Amino acid sequence: MHWYEKLNKYFPVEEMKSLEHMETLLKERSDIYHKDEGKYHVLMYAELEEFIFIDYLFVSKDARGQGLGSKLIEKLKERKKPILLEVEPVDYDDTDTEKRLKFYKREGFKHAVTIGYARRSLATNEVNPMEILYWAPQDEPEELIYESMKKTYELIHTYKDETFYGESYESVEDVLTMDEDRDGDVLKKL
Repeated sequence: MHWYEKLNKYFPVEEMKSLEHMETLLKERSDIYHKDEGKYHVLMYAELEEFIFIDYLFVSKDARGQGLGSKLIEKLKERKKPILLEVEPVDYDDTDTEKRLKFYKREGFKHAVTIGYARRSLATNEVNPMEILYWAPQDEPEELIYESMKKTYELIHTYKDETFYGESYESVEDVLTMDEDRDGDVLKKL
C-alpha cells in the first residue's frame, strides 16, 4: 500500500494534507521536510535547526505494541532538540485517541497547556481544535514551543495552500494562541 494511502486511512480527513501538498513539501522543501517509511510505518516530519515537528506518525496495527513507534521517536530524540506534534483531544468513542496520548506520555512528551490551536479544515470547512504535545531535552519553555509551532504552521501547513486547496488557511495569529490562564492538561487524566 502506498504511504499516503496508509496515512489517509488512519488520520481524519480534517487533519490530512493532500498528496500533492506532501509530495511538493518532500520535493521543494527537502531541506526540512522528510519521510521515513517502512513496511509497518510512515513518519512525516520537519526538522529545523531549533526543533523537530512530527507531522504524521503511523504504525500499522500489525506492528503496534512491538516498540516500533518508540524506536522512531528515539531516533528523533537522539538529535537533542525539542520535538513537537499535534494531537486531537481525547474522544472516548475513538479508543485510538486515548492510546495515542498514552503512547506520547510514556515517551516523555508534555502537553503545552498554554497553547491553543484551532484550524479550519479546508476539506470540511469545520474548525478542528488540536492539542500541542512536546518533548524538551533541555526543559525548553512553552514560549519556545509556541514560536516553533508558529514557524511550522507558516513553513509546512500553509505552504502553497492556495495552489493545493484553492484557498488559504487562516493567519497564524488566528490559529495559534498563547494563554497563561488556559488549563486542562490532557495527559494528566491518563
